[in-house]
Amino acid sequence: MMEKVSQYVRVFNHFDENGDGRISASELRQCVEAIGGKVSWAEAEALVEVLDSDNDGLVGLDDFVRFVEEGEEEEKVKELKEAFKMYEMEGCGCITAKSLKRMLGRLGECKSIDECETMIARFDLNGDGVLSFDEFRVMML
Repeated sequence: MMEKVSQYVRVFNHFDENGDGRISASELRQCVEAIGGKVSWAEAEALVEVLDSDNDGLVGLDDFVRFVEEGEEEEKVKELKEAFKMYEMEGCGCITAKSLKRMLGRLGECKSIDECETMIARFDLNGDGVLSFDEFRVMML
């Protein structure tokens, strides 16, 4: 965890060109352009406004870390949704014992329907006998 925080601080300090502990719209724009991106003044100012939690017109380290971690969380959810689709297979929006058995078989792990029902029951929070995406997410995290 400390390594992750120190990486965030290094990136933040790279954006914070004047070393004042805050990232301005101008600094944000310069960094985006330095890595080959394009962002207008209006877009940079809008992004700073969205990220700025204390309404001082600048992005502090806490704001920056929250933004980066939210992006990582969104990526995890996206990956979980892709994995869920692989197991779901029947078009019902949930993982059934039958679809779980089929997917595990494709992965080289043979399980009976009873075993799959038992696996599902461990994470079936509402007791309906299937796994919704939210239950799958709890299981995977």
